[in-house]
Amino acid sequence: MINKVVSGAEEAIKDIDDGKTLMLGGFGLCGIPENCIAALVKKGVKGLTCISNNAGVDDFGIGLMLQQRQVKKMISSYVGENAEFERQLLSGELEVELIPQGTLATRCMAAGYGMPAIFTPAGVGTEVAEGKEIRNFKGKDYLMEYAFEADFAIVKAWKGDTAGNLIYRSTSRNFNPVMAMAGKVTIAEVEELVEAGALDPDQVHTPGVFVHRIFKGANYEKRIEQRTVRTKG
Repeated sequence: MINKVVSGAEEAIKDIDDGKTLMLGGFGLCGIPENCIAALVKKGVKGLTCISNNAGVDDFGIGLMLQQRQVKKMISSYVGENAEFERQLLSGELEVELIPQGTLATRCMAAGYGMPAIFTPAGVGTEVAEGKEIRNFKGKDYLMEYAFEADFAIVKAWKGDTAGNLIYRSTSRNFNPVMAMAGKVTIAEVEELVEAGALDPDQVHTPGVFVHRIFKGANYEKRIEQRTVRTKG
C-alpha cells in the first residue's frame, strides 16, 4: 500500500498552486477543513476557483481566503452570511456562480461516478438555464449540467485510518463524502487517525480508494454559525 499519511496541512496542500480549482467540504461552518484552509491562507495562493456549498463567514472558513483576495471564483449554493463576499460580488472583484443545492451535490457525485453530465429539472425556465442545453424526457424539460472538474477535493472527517478510509460524524457528513469522491487529488484531515483495520468497515462512509492524502488535524474551533438558545418558561 502506498503511504497516504502526511505530516500536516502544509504538506498536504504543498502542490496547490495559483489558479487551481478546489472543492471544499462542509455546510455552513460544520465539517469544514479548518486546518487546510489555514494552510492555504498562510501559503498565499491566488486565483483559486472554490466549489463549496457556501463561503463561510467573514472571519472563518473560506471567508479567510476571501479576505486575502485568494479566490477568483466561487461556485456555491448559499452565501448569505458573508459580508465580504457580498462586497466583492457587488464590486465585480469576485466571479460567482450560484447553483441549486441539489444540483451542486449531484454534479459532485457525477464527477465521482465518472459521469460527464447530469439532467435535472431544477433551474429550468430561470436564469440558471441561460445558455445551457435543455432536453425533454417523457414530456418534461430537464437542464443539462456538467460534472465538476476539480484539481483537489479537501474534506474533513471525524475518524480516518492510514489507508484513507473515512468516517464522518453526524451533520458533518454533508458535502464531504460526495466531494471526496470527485477530486483528482483528495486531501482529508481528520480528528482521529488510527491504523488500517481499526475502523469497523460497516461504518466507513468514504473508502480509502478515493483518498490520496490524510493527516491528523489539530486545534479545531468548530464554530457555530448561528447559535439559538431556548429560553425557559
